[in-house]
Amino acid sequence: MSETPVQQDAARVSVVVISYNDAAHVGDAVRSALAQGDAVGEVVVVDDASGDGTPEVLAGFADEPRVRPLIRKDNSGGCGTPRNDGIDAAVHPYVLFLDSDDLLRPGAVDGLLAVAAERRADVVAGVCVRREVPGGRETVWAPSLYDVSQGATLPGSVLDGIGEHPEFLLDTLSVNKLYRRDFLDRHAIRFPDGAFHYEDFVFSARVQAAGPRLAVTDVPVYVWHVRRRAATLSISLRRAALTNWEHRIAAHAAVVEVFRAADRPALARAAQTKFLDYDLPMYLRELSQRTDAYRAGWWTATRAHLAGFDAAAVAAAGAPSRWLHAALTALDTVPGGRELTRFVELASPRPRLVPPYPRAGDGTPTLGAAPADVPLEGLAELGPAGLPVAVDGEVAVGASTRLTLTVHDLYGRVGALGPTAVRVVFAEGASDADVAADAPLLPVDGGWTATVRIPTAKLLRPGRVASWTLLAEVRYADGSTGTTEVRVPTGFVGRRGVVLGRLGRVLLVQVVASARRRLVLRYAGGLVGARRVASRRFKRMFAMR
Repeated sequence: MSETPVQQDAARVSVVVISYNDAAHVGDAVRSALAQGDAVGEVVVVDDASGDGTPEVLAGFADEPRVRPLIRKDNSGGCGTPRNDGIDAAVHPYVLFLDSDDLLRPGAVDGLLAVAAERRADVVAGVCVRREVPGGRETVWAPSLYDVSQGATLPGSVLDGIGEHPEFLLDTLSVNKLYRRDFLDRHAIRFPDGAFHYEDFVFSARVQAAGPRLAVTDVPVYVWHVRRRAATLSISLRRAALTNWEHRIAAHAAVVEVFRAADRPALARAAQTKFLDYDLPMYLRELSQRTDAYRAGWWTATRAHLAGFDAAAVAAAGAPSRWLHAALTALDTVPGGRELTRFVELASPRPRLVPPYPRAGDGTPTLGAAPADVPLEGLAELGPAGLPVAVDGEVAVGASTRLTLTVHDLYGRVGALGPTAVRVVFAEGASDADVAADAPLLPVDGGWTATVRIPTAKLLRPGRVASWTLLAEVRYADGSTGTTEVRVPTGFVGRRGVVLGRLGRVLLVQVVASARRRLVLRYAGGLVGARRVASRRFKRMFAMR
């Protein structure tokens, strides 16, 4: 069904909302678009043949002339086709995309339009935040591009294509951008049709290959809801399925082909480098959690994909990514045990190389024992901030929390810098209430050790469980520093129990390793702790994972 759109003098934007079996959320998405004001001339809602109450929810907007439901008779199998339907139906000069389970930020459209007019832009890119639901924790998507507080420099700039800024390839989203509809039509830019996953990757590449006048802003635009407990997970959260990785590889291969077909070989190489530095580690760091069948299939698919990479693209990647690429190329089958653990930890957001530190016959540092004895080329050139230093921690909890750290020497690189002290930061999610402590580093066999103590009361949070991860900032003789996550040592066994704090206060404590072997401390105290000692809820929450 379709309504004739109502033209408004102030209307400039068609918001295209796509939905499939999402009656619980689509109404909120539509209302967030309507709340943008008169600049939104229409909200084109494409229902991809839902079998739930979505059509009834849309019928509830019958008195709102700006809402145009488009009901597909057959499900497309993906997100690309309904978005293409929305582009084709749109009548206003600009198009903005919105998924049915997400929201537009208040003022997003006016902010984007102001930038588009001032900068004469074909595309305006703004800030998207990922919001965990439930919980509400928010993080900025692609912070290196958009979060000025984390050093982003692009907001406020205008790019004539991204050739001089290939780092923009990191932003593969379509939903945080305002597009001139005539730009999309002139270059025949559409999403891949049908059951094609990661369709945003290819659409974004087609936009970038066309060399748009691109304005980057720090205008808050989009709220991406991350529902990890949903009955049906979003595509980006289905990483436990091998097909998800295969779809991502297929999308990346299509991206590279888009740039090659547009005679933009530099962007094709940059896309391959981005894959090595971003996509590959994201999945590799979870490989130890998967089944043997998954790991074998993942290894085979990944090696086949990497075989076609340009040597210059590999050379441009970060050192840990280059080492992982070399290992994947060298090994026919997925390693197991400690060797796999080394790969997993090297793929972490803060990479680290764990002992032992093998060398080739000529003394060259290698990633592992044969056949994983690929040389760690470039290790000697890495500065303190880029060294994949390994720091382990052991914890004892009472009235104070005592953390004993071991900083491992990394093929002599740490020792050459002269480590003098360490600052340990106890971090709790997105909280600003981090707790820090400093201690000198003392030499021991194979590295250095330090002990810090924190009053346990500082790590308790009234009425809830406090969960802490730990960062170690190693300081060197010349004043330089390098930061890494504190991980659990080899042979670590998690534990939980009840301890007494000050004045006999009951504390519930859990010391565990995360999936990536980060050291995690969880505390509950006072009445909350006492109640949970006896509750099944507490036992489930603190069960070993």
